[in-house]
Amino acid sequence: MIKLSGEALCKPDSTGLNQSILMEVADSIKAVSDKGIQVAIVVGGGNIWRYRDTKASGIERTASDAMGMLATIMNGVGLQAALEKSGQHTRVCSAIDVPQLAEPYLRRRALRHLEKGRIVICSGGTGNPYFTTDSAAALRALELGCEILLKATNVDGIYDKDPDEHKDAVLYDQLTYQEAMEKHLNIMDQAAFSLCQDQKLPIRVFNYKDKGNLLKAATGEDVGTLVHG
Repeated sequence: MIKLSGEALCKPDSTGLNQSILMEVADSIKAVSDKGIQVAIVVGGGNIWRYRDTKASGIERTASDAMGMLATIMNGVGLQAALEKSGQHTRVCSAIDVPQLAEPYLRRRALRHLEKGRIVICSGGTGNPYFTTDSAAALRALELGCEILLKATNVDGIYDKDPDEHKDAVLYDQLTYQEAMEKHLNIMDQAAFSLCQDQKLPIRVFNYKDKGNLLKAATGEDVGTLVHG
């Protein structure tokens, strides 16, 4: 399971979808799929709309979260187009019913797509407000029997403090779930992290911008930070 932020699909300090970046991301995912690895993806929507960034809008929380879930569908369809342009077979599966754009997320159907070598893009979050796409990624990863959750970020892994603010920040190679909680490292939202911990789903956090890192992470190479039991 690849958890891809919406911001990964746009230029820094920008919004929307950037075509060149979209194709770069698609090429990285293709490299993983070409190895015969089954790939599921949960993509965020922060490049278009996210509640925590738009509280000043005055839009009520459940409505704002619904807008964010729709944003993930837009990103999912855009990523699908880029992947299919590179020759990959994909399916966008949505927790929200939008039959003109995506098929409904059904666990058995999604598993069948994976068995056939298709890349499954899970969009629409969990379909419920108050849950982040981190929670959606953890939930779908467990439902689909994924071996690991790969959290693609714009930093090299998990540090003991913010590397942008502290030059002496230390990068962890590995952490246990308990160590991550005790150090308050905020790898992902608490609900998502607790789900991974309870079900012993490993999490690898790495910098997706470094060429080849996604393939390394997917093939078990030592890149970024591994969080495990």
